[in-house]
Amino acid sequence: MNSELARRALDKVGNPNVLINLISRRVRQLNSGNRPLLAETAGLGLADIALTELLEDKMSFEMLEPAPQTETPAKKRKKH
Repeated sequence: MNSELARRALDKVGNPNVLINLISRRVRQLNSGNRPLLAETAGLGLADIALTELLEDKMSFEMLEPAPQTETPAKKRKKH
């Protein structure tokens, strides 16, 4: 995997966990026979193809807002 592509993709996505999920899902799709969305893929590995697709806005993602955390009341300890 090209480290420069990974760095640029991380700058675009912002969260390394989300980036890993995006790229691994796309690599699985490419492995299962889906065609690359790029015109030229000679010399690129599947992860590089996925990173380039992301950088060239050939695929997109949506970051959802986290659900609000509700505090649960503390359980009272029983006295013995």
